[in-house]
Amino acid sequence: MNGTAPVHGTWEPRPAARWEDAFLSGNGHHGALVSGDPDDERVVVTHHTLVRPVGADEDRLPPRLAGALPALQDRLLAGDASAAETFTDGRPLRWVRPFHPAFQVRLRRPDGTGNGTGGGTGAPPLHRRSVDFRTGVAEATRAGRTGRAFVSRADDVIVQYVTGPDLTLDIRLDPRLPGAPRSLGVGHGAVLTAEGALLSLRARYPDSDLAYTGVTLVAVTGGTTSLAPPGVRVEGARSVLLLTRVRRHTGETDVVAEGRALRDLLTGDGPAEKGPAGSEGAGTRTARGTPAAPGVLAEAYDVLLARHLSLHRTAYERVTLDLAADPAERALPGSELLTRPRSAALLERLFAAGRYHLLSSGGLFPPRLTGLWTGDWDTAWSGAFTNDANLNLQTASAAAAALPEVTEALASLVQRQLPDWRDNAREVFGARGVVAPAHSDGESGHSYHFNREYPLHLWTAGADWLLGPLVDHDETRGAHDPRTTAALAEVALFYEDFLTRTDGEGHVVVVPSYSPENRPANAGWGTVNAAMDLSAARHALRTAADRHPEHADRWRALADRLPPHRINADGALAEWARPDLADSYDHRHLSHLYAVWPLHEITPYDTPELAAAARRALELRGPENDSAHGHLHHALIAARLRDAERVANALGRVLDGDFFHASLMSAHYPHRHVYNADAAHALPAVLIEALVQSTPGRLVLLPAPPADHPRGALHGVRTRFGALLDLTWTEDGATAVLRPTRTVRIELRTSDGAEPLDLVAHEDRVLTLRTR
Repeated sequence: MNGTAPVHGTWEPRPAARWEDAFLSGNGHHGALVSGDPDDERVVVTHHTLVRPVGADEDRLPPRLAGALPALQDRLLAGDASAAETFTDGRPLRWVRPFHPAFQVRLRRPDGTGNGTGGGTGAPPLHRRSVDFRTGVAEATRAGRTGRAFVSRADDVIVQYVTGPDLTLDIRLDPRLPGAPRSLGVGHGAVLTAEGALLSLRARYPDSDLAYTGVTLVAVTGGTTSLAPPGVRVEGARSVLLLTRVRRHTGETDVVAEGRALRDLLTGDGPAEKGPAGSEGAGTRTARGTPAAPGVLAEAYDVLLARHLSLHRTAYERVTLDLAADPAERALPGSELLTRPRSAALLERLFAAGRYHLLSSGGLFPPRLTGLWTGDWDTAWSGAFTNDANLNLQTASAAAAALPEVTEALASLVQRQLPDWRDNAREVFGARGVVAPAHSDGESGHSYHFNREYPLHLWTAGADWLLGPLVDHDETRGAHDPRTTAALAEVALFYEDFLTRTDGEGHVVVVPSYSPENRPANAGWGTVNAAMDLSAARHALRTAADRHPEHADRWRALADRLPPHRINADGALAEWARPDLADSYDHRHLSHLYAVWPLHEITPYDTPELAAAARRALELRGPENDSAHGHLHHALIAARLRDAERVANALGRVLDGDFFHASLMSAHYPHRHVYNADAAHALPAVLIEALVQSTPGRLVLLPAPPADHPRGALHGVRTRFGALLDLTWTEDGATAVLRPTRTVRIELRTSDGAEPLDLVAHEDRVLTLRTR
């Protein structure tokens, strides 16, 4: 790190005392939480597939309610405010399967031995731990010893490399983590190999045939390796390299084959000639392993890192933010910087950390509520994919911030779950097409998490919201993903079958309707014509029509029959378009402003009256319980409404509220309460939206510029009309450089107004403008 450029990493002068402060690495499959403690290094291993089986499968199917739907619609349309509260199959609330950690890889200095870490009665040895966002490597150094760890995006393996004089370590896989069930069936394995040792840990879930197995290859240079059940002891070594993977499975897994695959990565020779000594179990062999030749482990580590960097570094460096921060503040450790919430250096680092963590948690799946990480089995809200706000806020920057890896992870999740979404549409609504659930564990897309207070099975807007980022991504690259195009047609088919009831003015009615996670002040939770449902239906039908000309007339006509938004007596955009439903203003969710963000249905340019009503609705919205996602959702909407002051205030609530751990991962509530990735992942989207907004036909520059940061540069943003954009600004003016990939005419919006802008493919265009 240097003081003349934004810091792409963070550091601390001491090990992490809490797992929440551990530095993070991940490849979208495996995750690692690295404490950076030379005397007792703890690397918590996670994997996106690790969700604990709980309860019977029949409780995880959507409720069969379609036969009773017409009667419910009749009652709601007749004004029965509580009709939806009994529209269930009588089951209790079932949370989705909870996400959990696998185990810790522990490298512990035995009591009374030296490890190059100092000792005696003198001053404690110097310590520094850091994580480099450009590489994904977490590193700790202390008195001649260095430990490094990263999760390879190329080889899907957790790599740990420890070097130093006279290394003496006890190494084991430790399942003892907070909240781990006592009835978890754990078995250990340890055998010596030519490289050093092979460790394994199998954990079988209570009352289930499911299990997961972790395998760690230990390779050693110098010294000796011996069995020390349940692990091994390395004495007098110069370097130790560990490669770890975890698999979730039924039955048994082939530890020997897993070890052979890890050895192949170590040697780079293709399939190993012979695997580890798998026939010798822990305690059956007392001979010492043969250490690797000098330089072999260093070379293996460098090769593994180089393969990883070709994917990770390329993705991370696509977009950067420079706020001309004080070099002295840029050099501070993260925990010290967090005590300066108005520091430009803090905002730079949080932007960089947010993109890094978002990239690192996106692969097999997009980020969970905790990203890809947790050190506790009792993960809040099951560590689920929460689709009625959180997942969408976390992935909000993916298209503009050039992270197609995250978008692809979301697309893959959607594709795997489409069959379950079809079941939801059929069983609850008697319709063709698809309905997305509000919560998912990644395994199931069925809508089974609901109760009276949160009738989430009635929410129909989820599919449009989840497909929205995929549509945005297609627009940035100028090509349609056929998977997205097909899914949009299924959403439109659902609305064809569902939108069959009409009001006295001939508008089709969304009934039942639900506005996450709020209710009218004078009615029950399930209602009629929630603003979010209206916007989602309109957007889904029109977007599907754009991609399916054979159905376009029919779907657009249906979209046009939806009722307009309502402005209430307070001059605010109403959360429910039905006039007899009163707004409840103090709530963390802002579902009713879906038309402003993420959609562009309501804008200050095209619909000024509705934009003014949306701004009034934002003014009236209270923070309720100070959830981080509520504040940043507020900021995203304010940016679309060109309200820079409100953006700054909402962002300030998060920066002032002690929401960030030393790891720069965030919490759900102030004072670092409840580990949660919403703020960490959504913050880059807020800053980008304040500086640059785009649609296929419009570019808005500096819509809500940060007054506290009058100088800066944002490089590499992708626009939805197919151009890369670099923006620099000062107190006197701004310059935007556009690098279009296709020829297009767009509207340019600045503080001076609007003008047409013609772009020619592969011809750079430089724009100069005044700042406000």
